[in-house]
Amino acid sequence: MNPILNQNLFLVKEHIGMFKASNNYDIYDPANNQIIMHCRENSLGIFTKILRFTDYKRMTPFNVEITTADGEKLISVKRGIAFFRSTVEIFDEKDRLVGTFKQKFFSIGGKFEILDKNEKPVATLQGKWTGWDFKFSHENKQLAQVSKKWAGLGKEFFTSADNYVLQIEETVAADSPLRQLILAAVMCIDMVLKE
Repeated sequence: MNPILNQNLFLVKEHIGMFKASNNYDIYDPANNQIIMHCRENSLGIFTKILRFTDYKRMTPFNVEITTADGEKLISVKRGIAFFRSTVEIFDEKDRLVGTFKQKFFSIGGKFEILDKNEKPVATLQGKWTGWDFKFSHENKQLAQVSKKWAGLGKEFFTSADNYVLQIEETVAADSPLRQLILAAVMCIDMVLKE
């Protein structure tokens, strides 16, 4: 696993545009405001592009690739067509399955069960329906959080509408596949729950 995934703090900025069908993000190190990763959805079919501009946007398939700033592949996040709930697959840099996310039915604010490659639950992603506050937890222990605000570098920091901060707890081991799953899940929040 690439050492860049062992950081605990990431600023995610979405590329915005008027007629944008694909989901594209840049991931920054908030300490120095340098881009450290890119998240791109490069291979969209024409039918998917058309549906992205309709009410069926949340049902469309996606294939997102997260790379280093130099273009080295880190993670792939893939989903087929989703009718009732999403099941998303996460692959490492060598296209080996790392785990899956299964969206829960009837959850207020959105909820994913995060499973490892053997379908064993390793975390839950739970959000609040009132805003952009999501927490990763397992067995009543917080693993990470995603928020529009962050108290760091000596000041309160509020992101704009399309930006947010991922903070992974120190208790998540370095080189743990859970780090790949958490980062991948952050991309899915916007594409599955918030679109």
